[in-house]
Amino acid sequence: MQINQNYLNLKDSYLFTNIENRVKNFQQKHPNVKLIRMGIGDVTLPLADAVVHAMRKAVDEMGGASTFHGYSSERGYEFLRDSIKKYYLAKGVHLNLSEIFVSDGAKSDIGNVLDIFGRENTALIPDPVYPVYVDTNIMHGRRIEFLAGNEENEFLPLPDASMPADIIYLCSPNNPTGSVYNKEKLQVWVDYANKNDAIILFDAAYEIFVSDDNLPSSIFQIPGAENCAIEFGSFSKTAGFTGVRCGYTIVPENLKRKINGEFISLNKLWLRRQTTKFNGVSYITQRGADAALSEKGLAQIRENIGYYRQNAKIIADTLSELKIWFTGGRHSPYIWLRTNGMSSWEFFDFLLEKARLIGTPGAGFGECGEGFLRLSAFGDRENVRRGMRQFKEIINTL
Repeated sequence: MQINQNYLNLKDSYLFTNIENRVKNFQQKHPNVKLIRMGIGDVTLPLADAVVHAMRKAVDEMGGASTFHGYSSERGYEFLRDSIKKYYLAKGVHLNLSEIFVSDGAKSDIGNVLDIFGRENTALIPDPVYPVYVDTNIMHGRRIEFLAGNEENEFLPLPDASMPADIIYLCSPNNPTGSVYNKEKLQVWVDYANKNDAIILFDAAYEIFVSDDNLPSSIFQIPGAENCAIEFGSFSKTAGFTGVRCGYTIVPENLKRKINGEFISLNKLWLRRQTTKFNGVSYITQRGADAALSEKGLAQIRENIGYYRQNAKIIADTLSELKIWFTGGRHSPYIWLRTNGMSSWEFFDFLLEKARLIGTPGAGFGECGEGFLRLSAFGDRENVRRGMRQFKEIINTL
């Protein structure tokens, strides 16, 4: 018996597990101190009424013999895929129902999609980055190249001809930095991928936060992307489904690669993978997701997004007043700030101990994240206000 020894190359613990352990140790020493959590990007507002109503109705249907539902279609129920198709059509993107795969979340699919790629491929991953991109490739034993994001390139790196790659990860709006690629810069990536026969894995989990129509919220708004990209969407941040779990993956039918003289469809490979290893998302959940994309549901969830945007503005205004460099916030729930000479973990501990505030150390997102910290706008309004008052007070003592 042999284990997958690639797991031994992972860090001892996941970033957010490490954070939680530090917080627990602090709370054991200070049990009566109330902490303000502005680190992990979990939503706090409840599900939209339209979603709750649809899910309750679906529960009732599951209790009747004539309306009961078992396994769903391997791609997801057609009613939800049709709603996703219309959602993309409003962006100017035309999809076929066969290109849409419903799943239990973008995080799962981002890791699972690696099943259809050879381990010999090289993955190109921007740094700093969402840890799942890196860890899942380490688990597969794949070679990884990192592309540096920094203040000079606004944490939006562009291709480097000296670093050829087969699999390219892009996230826009970006987690953790909140930066957003414009159409021109995404076009550079699409052209690079098509020229080099590479595949872009595009994480669009935060697309609903893009408030400028001139900025792309889907890779498929870029000409040529249908020949080189797979996109991952999520209801977690869009509709508050972090505790419900639903997402989707778009694999274009045009996406093919020549293997041994034959053009192979990645859409068919992904379908084969899903039918073998995945039994779909519950009918109740898919009804809720469908309701989130209805006219009423979208209006309600956009109110929630507006709430989080206002939280981000409160954070950004405080940092501007303190003259602390930051990016993100405008088109993202995340604010990425400089730690003023401290290391990322030193600044994390400083805020925890002095301001009773929990952020996310930038170093946890890669080497280029050192010297930065991520704050999340997914919180209660009063907690955000109180957290930034305490942040301001403690920074003014430095």
